[in-house]
Order: sequence, then structure tokens, then C-alpha cells
Amino acid sequence: MGLYHFAKSLVYGLLRPVYRMEVIGTENFPKDGGVLLCSNHIDNLDPPMVGITAPRTIHFMAKEELFEVPVLGKILPNINAFPVKRGMSDREALRKGLKVLKEGNVLGLFPEGTRSKSGELGKGMAGAGFFALRSDAYVVPCAIIGPYKAFTKLKVVYGQPIDMGPIRERKASAEETTELIMAEIGKLIEVHR
Repeated sequence: MGLYHFAKSLVYGLLRPVYRMEVIGTENFPKDGGVLLCSNHIDNLDPPMVGITAPRTIHFMAKEELFEVPVLGKILPNINAFPVKRGMSDREALRKGLKVLKEGNVLGLFPEGTRSKSGELGKGMAGAGFFALRSDAYVVPCAIIGPYKAFTKLKVVYGQPIDMGPIRERKASAEETTELIMAEIGKLIEVHR
């Protein structure tokens, strides 16, 4: 068992008793091929929550600062996380993300780039649209519906892959594509809240 699967089992064992998790829509998750998984971001626990509920191994982009934290900085690369510089175009992170998708793996993103203080869905950054347009990966929206409060129900909802064909054909911008992805996440929140 690799470190990722060990960590997944460990984190599941820690979080399961605390949060009444309801996971919806895992059948929507493509069984193979590149997948761009885009989720809203309401808490620091979002990456592990998505990691333990998604049916496939996820490679996460994580803010560069986390790789400087003692111990955590050593663990992150071993659980398929790689650094991204926030607030600027990080070409190395973009290349790495595209490679993950082209190799048929799952790339997990939180397009808002930072946690929403209010819990409301924020504006997504163009990176999600960039990956959606530059790859032929499936784009799967995900909604985490909280709050993260002990012994309270927490939902993780995986939507159906977004039909990217028409968007790619008309050569939409990365910003416009991200807006479409965020709208799909918003619909999941609305329906399952």
C-alpha cells in the first residue's frame, strides 16, 4: 500500500467519526482517463475530504507555502501534491498539471484559490479554464456543503462531467470556461444544500 492509500485510510478513520459524511454522485466519476476535478473551497479540510471520498487517486495543486512547513513539506509530494505559486502565472505548476491530465490521472483544483470566509461560492481563477481547454480531460464539478461542525452532516457531491465539446470548439477563453465550471459547482450547491 502506497503512502497515498495509507494516508487516505488514516484520514478517513479520523474524520468519519467526527463528520456525518454523505457522499453523492461517485457514479458520475469517470473510471479512467484524465479528470479535472474542480471543487468549491470552504475549509482547510477540503483537500483531505475530497481525497477520501473521490473514487480515484487525486493529484492536488497546493499553495507553495505548505511545502515549507516542517514535516508537512516532506509528506505532500508523497501524497501526490505539487506546489503552485499563488497570485501569478506559475508555468512549472501549469506544465505539471497538464502532464497529470495527459497521463490519464485526476487533477484536483479549488478554482477559487483560497477558502471562502462566508461559505458562499466565490469567483474562480482562470487556471481551471486553462486546464479544461488545454487537455481533453473530463471536467467534474464537486460541491462540499458544510459547515465543518462536529457531528453535523457534511455533503460531498460529485456532478456529472461537464460537456466541454462546444466550449473547446468555439475556443472560449480560460476565464469564461472557469465561470462555466463555477456555475456548475453552484448548481450542485443549490440542489443539495
